[in-house]
Amino acid sequence: MSPEMERFKMILRGHAERKTNTLALWGDQLRLDYATLYAEVIYRQQRVRDANIKVVALALDNGVEAMLWDLATLFEGLTCLTLPPFFTPAQRKHCLEQSQAELVIAEPELEAELQTAGFEKNGEFWRRSFNGPHRLPAGTAKLTFTSGTTGTPQGVCLSAESILSVARELYQASQPNDPQHHLAVLPLAILLENIGCYAALYAGATLSLPSQKVLGTQGASGVDIPRLIGCLTTRAPESLILVPQLLLLLVSAAEQKAFNPQTLRFVAVGGARVSEELLHRAQRIGMPVYEGYGLSECASVVCLNRPEAHRPGSVGKPLPHVEVRLADDGEVLIKGSTFLGYLGEPPCIDQWWPSGDLGEFDAEGFLYLKGRKKHQFVTSFGRNVNPDWVEAELTQRRHIAQAFVYGEAMASNHALLWPHRPDCTDDELAAAVAEANEALPHYAQVHRWTRLPQPFTPANGLLTANGRPRRDAIIELYQAQLTVSAPCEESAS
Repeated sequence: MSPEMERFKMILRGHAERKTNTLALWGDQLRLDYATLYAEVIYRQQRVRDANIKVVALALDNGVEAMLWDLATLFEGLTCLTLPPFFTPAQRKHCLEQSQAELVIAEPELEAELQTAGFEKNGEFWRRSFNGPHRLPAGTAKLTFTSGTTGTPQGVCLSAESILSVARELYQASQPNDPQHHLAVLPLAILLENIGCYAALYAGATLSLPSQKVLGTQGASGVDIPRLIGCLTTRAPESLILVPQLLLLLVSAAEQKAFNPQTLRFVAVGGARVSEELLHRAQRIGMPVYEGYGLSECASVVCLNRPEAHRPGSVGKPLPHVEVRLADDGEVLIKGSTFLGYLGEPPCIDQWWPSGDLGEFDAEGFLYLKGRKKHQFVTSFGRNVNPDWVEAELTQRRHIAQAFVYGEAMASNHALLWPHRPDCTDDELAAAVAEANEALPHYAQVHRWTRLPQPFTPANGLLTANGRPRRDAIIELYQAQLTVSAPCEESAS
C-alpha cells in the first residue's frame, strides 16, 4: 500500500473512531455515518478480494453505493474504471474491452447492454473473462477514459499516490474556508469530482451524493435548472465543483434571486476556460469561486486559486505537489503526479508533461492560460488567436449556449452561435457578441457571426461525448459560412 493510501485509510479510520455519528455519505434516501462508512468499505473490500480479479468497472449513478465500491476497490489495490453516464453504449463497450474489466457493478438499465458485451450476471456483479496480456501499467489504481477530440475514448492510467496527493492538496487548499458539506454536482466518473469527494472525506465532512434524477442533471450538458436549484437549497452544501456552464447557470439564477449562495464557502471551477467577467459576477453576488486548472494526465488538478492566494482571471498558482514551467513557445509543462501512461501504450517516462495548453505567469506566480496550442489560428494580419478564449467570453454571456470561432488566414473572425432559448432574437445575440467583444482585444473580437440551424451534439458528430467541439468536422460542415467575405451578421438557413 502506497504511503498516501495508507494515510488516507488511517484518516478514514480515525474519523470512524472519533466522528462516529457524523454524517459521512448522504444519498437520495440512504445516509451513513463515518463508523458505518468505514465498516461498509471493509466489507466490500473483502467482496472484491473474493472475486479474484484485477479490474473493477463502476457504471453507477452518483450515490452512496458508488462511493463505497470506489473506496473498496482503491483500498484493495485493484484498478477502478468509472464509466461516465454521458458515454454512448459503443464507448462503454470500448472502455470495458480495452481495460479487460472482469467485474462490472452497474445500474439495472444497463443489463441488456452488458449482456450484449459478453458479461454474465453473478449476484450483484457482472462477470466476463478476457484472454491476452494485461494492458495496464503496474500500480494503476484509477483508469479514467477521456474522449478528447476524436470520440474514441483513451485510457489514462493513474496511481493511488498521484490521485490521493491531489485530493490532500485540494483539502488543504479549501481549509481556510473550512467547508463541512460537499455536494457532488458532477458525475463521480469525472476525475475532478471523484478526487473532490476524496478531499471532502479527508476533511471528515458530509459528502452529498444525489442521483442525476434528484439533482436535475442528465448526460454531458442537460440541466433541469429548477430541480438543481431545489436540490442545492434543500441540502445547503458548503462546497461545490463546477464546470463554467454550471457556474453561469447558478450565477444567473442568483442574480435573479432564484438561488441564494449564502451557505457556500468554497466553489472550485474548472474543466474549461472561465471568463473574467463571469468570475466578477460571481464575486458580486457573494459566491466564493476559485478557478483552477488541470488535466487527467496530471491527476486532474495542477493549479488552483485559494482563499489566501486569489487572482481572478488566472487559474491560480501551482499546488505544492507539482512544478510548472513554460516552454519556449509558451506551452505549459508539468512535473509531479503525472500519469503512469496511456492504456495499451508504453509507460510514460518523461518527467515534464507537455500539456498542450499555452500560458504565462505574472510576477507573483499566478498562471494565466491562453488557449490550446493546437487550436490556435493565425489571422491574415499575422495575429495569433486561441478560439477557446474567445468562445469562453461568448458562452458565458446571458444568451449564447454554444460558440465556435474561426479566423485562419482571414481579416476578421467569424463565430457560429447557438442560443440558450429558441425565442432568443438576433438582436439579443448581437448584444451578447458586442458585450463579449468589450473584454477582447480587437484582433480577437468577433466581427461576423452566424446563427446555427442546430446545436453541436455528439449525435450529429459535432461534439465529443464530454462536450468539446469537433473542430475539423465543424469547419468542414460550415466552411461556406465561416469563409464568407461579406462583413455583415447573418443567420444560417
